[in-house]
Amino acid sequence: MLISKLLVSLLFVAFALNHINAGNDENGTYTNPEQYEIVDLKEKSEKPRNIILFIGDGVGVSQINAALTANGGKLNLNHMKHIGFSETQSADNYVTDSSAGGSAIATGQRIDNGAVAMDAEGNEIPTILQYSNENNKSTGIVVSCAITHATPASFYAHQPSRNNYEEIAEDLLSNDIDIFIGGGLEHFNQREDGRDLTVDLANKGYTIFSSLDDGIMDTQKPIAVFTHEGHPPRFNERGDLIPQATAKAIEVLNKNEEGFFLMVEGAQIDWGGHANSTSYIIGEMLDMDRAIGEALKFAAEDGETLVIVTSDHETGGMALHGGDAETGTVTAEYTTGGHTGVMVPTFAYGPGAELFMGIYHNTEIFFKMMNLFHFDY
Repeated sequence: MLISKLLVSLLFVAFALNHINAGNDENGTYTNPEQYEIVDLKEKSEKPRNIILFIGDGVGVSQINAALTANGGKLNLNHMKHIGFSETQSADNYVTDSSAGGSAIATGQRIDNGAVAMDAEGNEIPTILQYSNENNKSTGIVVSCAITHATPASFYAHQPSRNNYEEIAEDLLSNDIDIFIGGGLEHFNQREDGRDLTVDLANKGYTIFSSLDDGIMDTQKPIAVFTHEGHPPRFNERGDLIPQATAKAIEVLNKNEEGFFLMVEGAQIDWGGHANSTSYIIGEMLDMDRAIGEALKFAAEDGETLVIVTSDHETGGMALHGGDAETGTVTAEYTTGGHTGVMVPTFAYGPGAELFMGIYHNTEIFFKMMNLFHFDY
């Protein structure tokens, strides 16, 4: 029996050696008959060529946690492992408004509530978008509100009041924004002064669309997309406008080898907070998260894009009192119908993401972006 087992073992070893050496000579040389392509991994750049900045208006930790619970415990935000907190106080108030909060991120300076990228002495403060244009980068804005509203205005306009919508619309003409998508057409062509600024936009070289037309991709920049006369409707009425607009803006802007800066605002999360409406907040949060997913897909493939997700302030004093991730159910209560002064989270993914960890004032977001772009200021 022992001899039989030994013979079987020797035959198995001989078969294995013969199989391994099949097609190769006896001196140890091996020729692989089936070569394959290895996975192509892009090396991450040390600094970003592109920055995509998301501002979730009115978003604090509770708004994020509510959306996370409603979506079964997962968000695209989960991919963004570098997390910090920014303090949001304005120059004249512990509780900021959106124009001062947006301007702090856009300019690196605290200003008074109500002003737009302008200090108390009336001096215009240049923005990260304007610096990007000066340094030959393409620029874009995508918003779920009017393009003339406080937060988008903070990146291109300079006004003593956020309510100067018609003046803000005129300020847009002084910039070289390659693509903007949002509402607010009425501030361009239904003005008290009788002017039609869409004519001025056309004279400046803009192709103007009223929807996310496929022709946008074949159009030379600059591009203006006025999706609505006023503000776009809420999330459950406008479909996938913001995720699709984000993807289209990225595709348009990425044609520039020098890179780009894109600001995307989830504006109506704030409106849900003012209304103390849990469903409104969560619906708008999930809509913005889908847009974040579009940016992250691009950034992961590109390797030279920094994605930042932050907020100008928290709205509503939202507190979660119950929830179930399996059913997507969330119960919340609120302490106010206005803004609060709590810190808000900042998430980052891509080259330079580690710089956004820790606690800092929201003005530091501007300087971090400027330094990563190697801009002089």
